[in-house]
Amino acid sequence: MPTTAPVDRRRATPPADRGLVSASDRRRRSVRATWRTSHVGLLAGLVVVGLGPILWLAKSAVTPTQDTLRTPMALFPNGVDWANLSEAWVRFEIDHYFFNTLWLALGSWFMQLLVAATGGYVLSVLRPRYAKVLTALVLSTLFVPAVVLLVPLYLTVLDVPFANVSLINSFWAVWLPAGANAFNVLLVKRFFDNLPAEVFEAARVDGAGPFRVGWSIVLPMSKPILGVVSVFAFILAWKDFLWPLLVLRDVSKQPLSVRLPALENYVELDVFLAALAISTVIPIAIFLVFQKAFLSGAGMSGAVKG
Repeated sequence: MPTTAPVDRRRATPPADRGLVSASDRRRRSVRATWRTSHVGLLAGLVVVGLGPILWLAKSAVTPTQDTLRTPMALFPNGVDWANLSEAWVRFEIDHYFFNTLWLALGSWFMQLLVAATGGYVLSVLRPRYAKVLTALVLSTLFVPAVVLLVPLYLTVLDVPFANVSLINSFWAVWLPAGANAFNVLLVKRFFDNLPAEVFEAARVDGAGPFRVGWSIVLPMSKPILGVVSVFAFILAWKDFLWPLLVLRDVSKQPLSVRLPALENYVELDVFLAALAISTVIPIAIFLVFQKAFLSGAGMSGAVKG
């Protein structure tokens, strides 16, 4: 007599109805209307708080000073003054400081990306015997306030050990310290930890060395996290004020973040606001370029699973 497998007659329990509004309440028209209205209101509030200052700055950059002072919230009561942008760019040498800032940000970005990628690769993929000790040391630096490190870092830049040279008034004084970012190293390491180890083992069996594995396998799989680190590094370098003020005493080498406060007392308000608007263009453009990698959940998880 054939036997049949026992049938499990237990029914799966429905998921618990949790949340501010239950599924049954959502079917009611009044609840749906209130719920949607609150969502729209919250979204509008976030847009006003987040984009409001940027939009006001863009409007004020092409508005005459008198209009900005008398009716700051009015939308071009006496027309648009596009000459503010050209005057800020040429007359007050905003173009020179703009390119200084761009050059400093690009160098800082490269150094942070180089140190983060190589440091994360060593700690996560190569994994020497002392990898856990190094990780603990890198992590411990996050608990030291950045202000505490200003004096020893400045003395190091003032007289570089063993080289006996001074990096004051040199872009290297900004680029080299920027690479010492423990947060980026740990962020990249965490991403590398989620990459499939089988791919690395197969590459080693085929004869690939550490450099080949890192360059041809790890880096192409790490575009999401490299995009996130790029956004962090570039924006941080673009808005940095205190460190460039200390090490770049030569006015001709200072970035916008240092020069704009100094020019505030010598230029008209409309031209000053135009200069501020120009200084925000690059960070916004960088975020728009890397927003997919920055906002994607894949940026914090493994690129391949299974």
